[in-house]
Amino acid sequence: MKAINEMTLSFISRSANEGFARAAVASFFVQLDPTVEEMSDIKTAISEAVTNAIVHGYRDNLGKVQIHARIYPDNRIYIRVKDQGCGIPDVEKAMEPLYTTCTTGERAGLGFAVMQSFMDKVRVRSSPGKGTTVILTKKLSSKQQNA
Repeated sequence: MKAINEMTLSFISRSANEGFARAAVASFFVQLDPTVEEMSDIKTAISEAVTNAIVHGYRDNLGKVQIHARIYPDNRIYIRVKDQGCGIPDVEKAMEPLYTTCTTGERAGLGFAVMQSFMDKVRVRSSPGKGTTVILTKKLSSKQQNA
């Protein structure tokens, strides 16, 4: 199925840009007239995916985070968050609740679990040294049929 609208956003992996990414993606999906709960779900999932890229993907370095979002005619949304950071050696292990590579105790290891709870589907592709791509999809119950 071909997307009826899409956008791409790229920014430096600074923590301050997490809120920008969340607001930009939410603004893009407003055209579907999502419920308050659906919008909250999208914002939370984006926050987790972008934070993972910034904190875990680039660690103490700066790099680019790229978001690509699409809207499909059946009110299904697609969001891809991609970094070119350190990558994840064991994606299956990383997706386990409470698993974290953070040694400071500041991270709970719930990022992927949170994304999975708010989206219909979460896919993660990663290669050590090459980066990580997180794909989030969700079908919205929007009242408006794609203007």
